Amino acid sequence: MKIIATNIGERKEIDWKGKTVTTGIFKYPVEKSVFLDKEEVKGDAICNREHHGGIDQAVYGYSLKHYDYWKELYPDSDWDLGMFGENLTIDDLDESKIHVGDTYKVGEVILEVTKPRQPCMKLGVRFNNMKIVKQFWKQDFPGIYFKVVQTGEVKAGDELEQIKKCSENPTIAEVYRNKRTEKGM
Repeated sequence: MKIIATNIGERKEIDWKGKTVTTGIFKYPVEKSVFLDKEEVKGDAICNREHHGGIDQAVYGYSLKHYDYWKELYPDSDWDLGMFGENLTIDDLDESKIHVGDTYKVGEVILEVTKPRQPCMKLGVRFNNMKIVKQFWKQDFPGIYFKVVQTGEVKAGDELEQIKKCSENPTIAEVYRNKRTEKGM
């Protein structure tokens, strides 16, 4: 797996149907490397610490291959990498083959898979269409949150080398399906 883009967002206040919404979901690729710290990507805005950032959600990765599916549903969207709020756009991140606890080395950084992303209304804000939140729940490619075991810089072009496989644990897709069932979706 290879990092295609590193994405950073600024704190942004927008008017959403007459209500002010503060979000960091508007992420865009940066040309420089980014520092993956224990609880966040340095320089990336986290506006809701209850659901983003922290030890188990320090870095969010999403697969470039999933973009094709969404582009068919939203052909008129202004497509940029980072569209899903991911810090790392990765060429082929397959949630059906990646297990909770799997660990990867990227340069000097070590990342451990923790859980899938659960979509919130801010994804709908980014797409200017709340339908995407329900659509996102109904498929099995939510992207992956990583814990940063060893901090450091990463950049586009860096390869993720698996150093630990936890086949005994559920895959990210399985965890996501269970969450969907819990929510009655």
